[in-house]
Formats: sequence, structure tokens, C-alpha cells
Amino acid sequence: MKKILFSIVLASISSYALADAAGGNNCGWGNMLFQGQAGAGPHFMATTTNGTSGNATFGMTSGTNGCSTDGKLTYGGKSMISSIMTEFSEDVAAGNGEALNAVAVMMGVEQQDRQTFAEVTHANFKVIFPSQNTTAEEVLAALEKVMKSDATLSKYVS
Repeated sequence: MKKILFSIVLASISSYALADAAGGNNCGWGNMLFQGQAGAGPHFMATTTNGTSGNATFGMTSGTNGCSTDGKLTYGGKSMISSIMTEFSEDVAAGNGEALNAVAVMMGVEQQDRQTFAEVTHANFKVIFPSQNTTAEEVLAALEKVMKSDATLSKYVS
């Protein structure tokens, strides 16, 4: 029973996290049904309605149901880099490691370019991590700048 309850809570939390996600804030029948309401309950119900009927996906592909794929997706949670900052800095300093590979994957670096990613980040350690107090946002900005300056990696950043 506890496992079932935990699964329901976990599904609810993950569904709630997607309430204002792909397709835009006005996307899907769930948003139409619960229009004007606020709070976790209506968001959960709107997301559940959209997810169980597949209408938000249909709306994004057909341009209906108030859905659009024109805008950029956003993420309001904690940066993945901030949660592995110590491991990532150690891997960049060493030139290899799981955290370095995880960030490469997060950045969309294809398998054939990951060795270049490791070499370039290692060579630019002081640029990416100028001090011990460097924030995850500063690391990400420096990482993107370093990647833009490399012919192979520039295609992975805009």
C-alpha cells in the first residue's frame, strides 16, 4: 500500500512540474476546462486531462487546442550542474569522468564529440571555474562561451 501511495505522490509531483510546459501555458483541453483556476489541484487535473487524452500532443503537432511550439521551453528548477558542481569541477580538472560526461549529454554533445568536449573543458578549466565561489550559472555561461569558440563544439550552443 505504501508503494502505491508513494507512486501516486511521485506521479502527481512530476505531472505538476509539467503543468506549464510544452505547448505553452494555454495548451490542451485540461487548460480549457480549468481556465482561471490556480493552485496545485487545478494544475494537476489540467495536466492529467492533457496527459491521459493526448490532446496536448495532438494540439502541438496540429497547431490546435491553444497549443504552439513557437516559444522556447523554460525550466524553473535547480540547474543539473549545480547539483553536481563538485564532481563536475573535479572531472574537468582531470579531463574525464561521469559528471563531465553527464554535462556533455545535457549539452547535447554527440558521442563522437565527447572526447573533444573533455579536452576543451580540461584545457579551459580556469576559464570555466575562475574561483572556488563560481556559481552554476557562471559555470554554464563560461562553458557555453568556451564551446562557442571551438569549431567542433560550437554547433551545440546557440
